[in-house]
Amino acid sequence: MTKKTLPNLKTYIFEDFAFEQLMQNRINKVLIVCSNYDFYMLEEDGRIDERIFNEYTALNLRYPPTFLHANSAKKALKTLGSDKIDLVITWLDIGSYKAFETSILLKESFPKVPIAALSHYSSELRKKILRENVGIIDYVFHWNGNVDIFLAIIKLAEDRMNADKDINEIGVKAILLVEDSLRFYSRYLPVMYRIILKQTRSFMSEGLNEHRAMNLMRGRPKILLATQYEEGLALFEKYKENLLGVISDVNYFKDGKRDPTAGFQFLKYVRNIQRYFPFLIQSSDKENEKKALELKGKFLWKHSETIELELKNYITKYFSFGDFEFWDPEQHKVLATVKDLNAFQKALTIVTKESITYHAIRSEYSKWLRSRALFPLANLFHNVEYADFEDAEEIRNFLIEAIKVYRIYRARGVISKFNKNKYDKYLGFARIGDGALGGKGRGLAFIDSFLKRNRLFKKYDNVVISIPRTVVLSTEVFDEFMDQHKLLRFAADCDNDEEILSKFVSKPLPNWVMEDIKAFLKVTKHPIAIRSSSVLEDSHYQPFAGVFATYMLPKTKSKQMLEMVSDAVKSVMASAFFQNSKLYLKATSHTVEENRMAVILQEITGNQYDDVFYPNISGVARSINFYPIGNEKPQEGIANIALGLGEIIVGGGKTLRFSPYHPKKIIQLSTPGSTQRDTQQYFYGLDMNPESFVASTSEAVNKKKISIRKAENHGSLKFVASTYDLQNNTIRPGVMHDGIRVITFDNILKYGTFPLPEILQELLRTGQREMRNPIEIEFAVKLDVPEGKPKQFSFLQIRPIVESNETLSELPKDFNVSDTIIYSESALGNGKYDHIYDFVYVKPDTFNAANTRQIASAVEKINKKFVEENKNYILVGPGRWGSSDPWLGIPVIWPQISAAKVIVEAGLNDFRIDPSQGTHFFQNLTAFNVGYLTINPFLDDGSFDVDYLNKQEAVYEDDFLRHITFKTPLSVVIEGKNNKAAIFKADYKFNNEQISLESTLDELPPEGFM
Repeated sequence: MTKKTLPNLKTYIFEDFAFEQLMQNRINKVLIVCSNYDFYMLEEDGRIDERIFNEYTALNLRYPPTFLHANSAKKALKTLGSDKIDLVITWLDIGSYKAFETSILLKESFPKVPIAALSHYSSELRKKILRENVGIIDYVFHWNGNVDIFLAIIKLAEDRMNADKDINEIGVKAILLVEDSLRFYSRYLPVMYRIILKQTRSFMSEGLNEHRAMNLMRGRPKILLATQYEEGLALFEKYKENLLGVISDVNYFKDGKRDPTAGFQFLKYVRNIQRYFPFLIQSSDKENEKKALELKGKFLWKHSETIELELKNYITKYFSFGDFEFWDPEQHKVLATVKDLNAFQKALTIVTKESITYHAIRSEYSKWLRSRALFPLANLFHNVEYADFEDAEEIRNFLIEAIKVYRIYRARGVISKFNKNKYDKYLGFARIGDGALGGKGRGLAFIDSFLKRNRLFKKYDNVVISIPRTVVLSTEVFDEFMDQHKLLRFAADCDNDEEILSKFVSKPLPNWVMEDIKAFLKVTKHPIAIRSSSVLEDSHYQPFAGVFATYMLPKTKSKQMLEMVSDAVKSVMASAFFQNSKLYLKATSHTVEENRMAVILQEITGNQYDDVFYPNISGVARSINFYPIGNEKPQEGIANIALGLGEIIVGGGKTLRFSPYHPKKIIQLSTPGSTQRDTQQYFYGLDMNPESFVASTSEAVNKKKISIRKAENHGSLKFVASTYDLQNNTIRPGVMHDGIRVITFDNILKYGTFPLPEILQELLRTGQREMRNPIEIEFAVKLDVPEGKPKQFSFLQIRPIVESNETLSELPKDFNVSDTIIYSESALGNGKYDHIYDFVYVKPDTFNAANTRQIASAVEKINKKFVEENKNYILVGPGRWGSSDPWLGIPVIWPQISAAKVIVEAGLNDFRIDPSQGTHFFQNLTAFNVGYLTINPFLDDGSFDVDYLNKQEAVYEDDFLRHITFKTPLSVVIEGKNNKAAIFKADYKFNNEQISLESTLDELPPEGFM
């Protein structure tokens, strides 16, 4: 026999043909009708789409069955017209019956497509459904917030459709449920499916969680539902050879009428055929237990508080799925018994050659894998034979390597519930605890989903786009920590950040949390970022960006590392109660009790260089560019990138700004002089000395500020730097020449060594379309990788850019600049403000950049008064507001200027700073609809009538500031679509027709709002 060439496992692509063979009749396309974001907000313990499409999204990325999603009746009709939809799932709400009208439209146009509806199932709603919607909504299930009902709806339909072939011909197992109560099976079926899938996952132990783990498995036991005696009996007779057992009610229809003993009669019939066949009687009447036991059945009370646990225990004990036993034919004994693929892989490394050969000859590896419905791997093993290998060791190595490749393939994009005994390197995202993931956690879930849905992980050659290895401590951990140590009242009342931090750090985290963190740290190989994920963070309406803390920790010895992580986690929790956080909560009408905190533990992307760790690129990109230059368009977006950690970006330091659609046209690089002057001079790296981290209110406690010159020794500049040739006054690409290094990213943006512009275009376009809102993303890039390894683009966060104005304003057509105090053609924001009386400005005549910290303190004092009086004001000053570098502007943090409604950067002759905002500063501007104007009057870039202000009487004045209160409100108009704005003088009068309004959506890219 000629040997076949063995597959090259490095390039092997798994094909999930077995799924097609197993389920030839299935629901191929399901249409979910709700918004993308609401869809994610509905779930608290996993992504609904992943629970619904349990077998569709991991085993065959090339040809998965399609999950479609519509967020309006119009789009639903369009989708139904263009795709073959097998099922529609929508929502009914007791306060709004729009779902009825939507369902009528869908049913009239597509009468053959079944519609399943979920509701809170009040008696009033049920009457309305029965009275007015006969034949429109096909199935109604009770909705109590349990997302497993989605799984049950689809699985129940599919199981019945495929029962004949899959059970009797292929041998898939099944459970028969006999029950006629709509309310009860709506509650009970999800429990059964969840238990079955959890049990299946326990057999597999792939590192996949209850959201996706064995939901992918078409070979899992099916559930067959009967609603009356004759139907149940027929199903039993037809499938009895492959039934795991029967679960039956007692009281249901038999012979056309309700029979209170039907379930017992069914049990008697089964016992006459099979003495030991598992049969569970479940009933609302506890009195039925005695009769069930007499008939050799088991009993379950429907209303038990622990019904899920009791059912799980029953299934575990009586519905065994079987283990694989490695048999040694020479020793005549079992060498290893394994329950899942993980244990199977480990056993292959230790069992004897004789055992390896014994099972290979009999093709038992593929048979066992097929029984677990691991069809891609089973098919691979089935297609090679014992004779294709030289010896048993070659077989062993092939099996082990194939399983490794397959597990990596399956794990991509999966979020698991953390299990310290099963957590391994194949998991990318896991959660600890059953609470909420928080805003950033939801954002990461959203990223993970749309990267996979749009097949972006490996779209670009030699690049992997993914989220870093992540574990989320859910809000359950925060709640238990706060309750256990009674910290809420103390934290709410205390106004000393250091005291709050000290109190939190002194208390231990729950033991079970520490054990899980310890298991996580055993797997991680990189430094860890400890990030906040408040339930209020990164929401659609109030993002809370940058309000809470993030700490970074070097990788070190396990015990010390565990202590550092514990302290950092508690420090993040404490930051929810720091004064800045409380001020922000007050400004957004929230209380400290609402601010429940999840905490993210995430590997940091990058490499260690000498004694510091950092990525080759950190960046922030936005799908809307409020500062378009030249032929740039607002809807093309904008990006800021830098060498090192992203702190320099969020802090508003010097970074490289470019449009992803125009990466070769960068103003900062327009001349050799501007390149040297306006590009990054320093960066931040994580100090790898573990002693550098101590619990602190400062996130920068263990971050090093490093000059570009010093980084020359790191070897990292070759990826991002060019060289300034002083003698010839030119910029030379790369670092092969002598001269001053400048961070231009020319290798990437001009010469395309890494497809960063293309990736950002794709992610901004796709992310905006998915969120139906302009977005901001954070990312990091690792270019310094071993030869042959892919470069890494780490997608760190996505959040909406909030636009609370519903319209775009236009400036009066006939106004003169002389009518304005300030006129700007570089304005951020949109809208008309006509309620502001107060104007605060830094006095240009006395300004000195050396005094910016004192100016920040002076502004803070004035701001506090406005906060107390619940008033807004206009704030004008030189340089960048919110800059972390006091030489670039006024180094305020957001709470220090939170009452300002319009903020102006006014350049001076000797203090010109290009417009820029740190990420968090920018996000807060948009969150509060704050106008942000930039002017440089000495360059004919806008105007500033300081003389007009100086003539006004000041209600307050010091060495740095003047505060004027006008008797009538000032009018401020920001023309968002053209980035123009004007602050009009107090005596300027508008005509009624001078302000016109247009829809915001008209100026945004259509693909972002479909």
